[in-house]
Amino acid sequence: MAYLSGQDMVAAYDYNVPILNSCSVEVEKGELAVIVGPNGAGKSTAMKVLLGMLKLSSGSVTLEGKDISRLSVQKRIRLGLAFVPQTDNVFPTMTVQENLEMGAFLRTDDISQTLAEVYDLFPILHDRKNQLVGQLSGGQRQQAAFGRAMMTQPTIMLLDEPTAGVAPKVMDEIFGNILNLKNSGRAVLMVEQNARQALEIADKGFVLVSGRNEHTGTGKELLANPEVRRSFLGG
Repeated sequence: MAYLSGQDMVAAYDYNVPILNSCSVEVEKGELAVIVGPNGAGKSTAMKVLLGMLKLSSGSVTLEGKDISRLSVQKRIRLGLAFVPQTDNVFPTMTVQENLEMGAFLRTDDISQTLAEVYDLFPILHDRKNQLVGQLSGGQRQQAAFGRAMMTQPTIMLLDEPTAGVAPKVMDEIFGNILNLKNSGRAVLMVEQNARQALEIADKGFVLVSGRNEHTGTGKELLANPEVRRSFLGG
């Protein structure tokens, strides 16, 4: 079984209208997995279920083979999950350093080593550590969001639309940062609207339609699949 796994997940905001319909996603440590699909497919909903922000109607979420389906968000964070939402993922009126320190809100131990790791992974943050995050570029702000999530010492990073609304050049920069997160040994699972670019760097991908798995495979397999290309990648 995968390190983090959501199997046969059914969930709804309104119990009469399920958003997820027996959806399954999973990711291993040191692996980048992406969830793609049209608007309303249930991509972000799947992420919220994995984190515990939305309860399952049926199905399960497991971490290292242990069922965590009933655990609170806080308990899942303590077990190693971290979430970077699409919006409101930084405090723009606080400095980079203050944002990172806020990310360690659950910790009572010395955070200096984790700060050093974040600054090592994202050197520009060290250079700008006393600058307000609101004054950073789009790519640098996203690095600050990733860094803040890293302060809980996660083994799994859940990223919701990390390149939404950014220029193509910034998108490439953010994808490079995501690969750095993966190469640091963490499991990275992201929802992404730029499907082609995401699948190009992904180890595995899940294409959702109406809350169900329409296609599953490696990034290369999905890019080479004529139906996926025609329906989701513009030919």
